[in-house]
Amino acid sequence: MKARILAVGQKMPTWVQTGCNDYLKRIQPMLNTEIVEIPAYKRSKNPSAAELEKYALNEGGLILQAHANAKKERLICLDVRGKNLSTEDLAKKISDAMQVGDDMGFVIGGADGLSKEVLAKADFKWSLSNLTLPHPLVRVLLVEQLYRAMTIINHHPYHRGDYF
Repeated sequence: MKARILAVGQKMPTWVQTGCNDYLKRIQPMLNTEIVEIPAYKRSKNPSAAELEKYALNEGGLILQAHANAKKERLICLDVRGKNLSTEDLAKKISDAMQVGDDMGFVIGGADGLSKEVLAKADFKWSLSNLTLPHPLVRVLLVEQLYRAMTIINHHPYHRGDYF
């Protein structure tokens, strides 16, 4: 099994690269994980509602294209309207996917969110928080939570909570 993080945006700040790289290095022995950067659509100043929809649609097309290249990949979209999960619930979802041999694709949209087309293709919509979080921070949080979930699955002491 492998996990891919399909994230809109390139040229992340150094702190994001450092955080992601740290957790990616830790997780690799347990779960082959990679970040696939999707180019953000060039935005104009003061865009109209139609332009915002166009940005999300364009980025959505690139996300779906990247997802189409993967076989047996469950698409998990990070969306504020999605379901909240505990870390233990995430570990269970990953464990279930591992048992049937499915890969997982976690989608982080752009500044204007995910297109309706991407959300319609999602196998699951996951909300990290009711808070509005900056997309670079979401990358680091997601990689850390994937690592934490894998430590639960592998009974590693990093996560101090109860095991499922």
